[in-house]
Amino acid sequence: MKALILDAENKTAHVKDVCRPVPCSGEVLIKVDAVALNPVDALYVAHPLGSTGRIVGSDFAGTVVSLGDSHTVAQEGCMNIGDRVAGFVQGAGSVNERPGAFAEYVVSPWDLLWKYPQSISPGEAAGINLCALTAAQVVFYRLGLKAPFSWKGTPETSSTDGNGDAISFFIYGASTSVGQYAAQLLHRSVEASGQKIKLIGAASRARFDMLRSEPYNYDHLVEYRDKDWPEQVRALTGGKGVQYAYDCISEGDSVQLVSRTVAKDGKMAIMRSRHGGAWKTEDLPIEPIYGAVWEGLGEEIQYAGFIVPASSSARAFAAAFFRWLCDGGKLQPNKVRQMPGGLEKIVNDGFALLGPGDMVDRQTSRTEAWMKPVSAEKLVYKIST
Repeated sequence: MKALILDAENKTAHVKDVCRPVPCSGEVLIKVDAVALNPVDALYVAHPLGSTGRIVGSDFAGTVVSLGDSHTVAQEGCMNIGDRVAGFVQGAGSVNERPGAFAEYVVSPWDLLWKYPQSISPGEAAGINLCALTAAQVVFYRLGLKAPFSWKGTPETSSTDGNGDAISFFIYGASTSVGQYAAQLLHRSVEASGQKIKLIGAASRARFDMLRSEPYNYDHLVEYRDKDWPEQVRALTGGKGVQYAYDCISEGDSVQLVSRTVAKDGKMAIMRSRHGGAWKTEDLPIEPIYGAVWEGLGEEIQYAGFIVPASSSARAFAAAFFRWLCDGGKLQPNKVRQMPGGLEKIVNDGFALLGPGDMVDRQTSRTEAWMKPVSAEKLVYKIST
């Protein structure tokens, strides 16, 4: 099969012919129909942690072509050959050996897949997996708000304000892919718990109309370019600060600025770790909560300089989340930009748009219609012919 293979020495990736993977017990083999790009895919090609020969990429959607243990998968996983499924793998995003998604075929554990409906395209389905799970981990697993599903280790009680008033929740980077899913999941939390949420977001003014509408329904929005946006957010809470904040950017001074919006007894979550060095590490009024989406794989993850230990509870949460999606959990996909070409175009086009690191590094100088700056959308590529 053809796959996008990491060339670590030259900090790039090339399409090559490699052996088709074989599913083990509890896994399925998927013929990939579409992949969605995430900044982390480009980051770890430009700054490789993995070794040459690894398959790149995380998000995919495709068709089940074989079952590693047909009885177990068919009975417990309710999956069969021909099912349209979507999921995520880690690819060349750590020191560990992991399967990658940017290939004609990929293997995945059956319980980290979900069967997507005919109402959405393979590209839209591919864009849900990693970003939606990232948002769910923060909203439900780390910050403790009520989820619309249960998992082994579900907290007996979920966070509330204690008196029935609306919980205040601030999302910085509200129009990002993760931010869009976080808002939707907060509304699912309202449906599950009955607890009201005052939702505040920071984004470009050009995205305000979108974010005020279904399915995001923001109560208040601030322009992230305003120098006093943290003060604007605090003013919306009567000066007390929000009870929860989620920094979906987590680079430069964003963590420090978002921390200024949080109440003394509040909680704050971030996208990128302190170890990675993407954000300034000055003293903060509140210690942010970080966790890697890869914890959902349930395996130890080795980066350059630190290790994320295997977590059975995070694995159980991820499986429950995908089961919820499979059982009809409703999330509106991000808007997608269907990019021309397939695997051979990902590095020169898709990764050029995403940039090799921070958002300020993103390439915007090319003139092709599909190379306009990325905003509030996912880049997707068709893989199968």
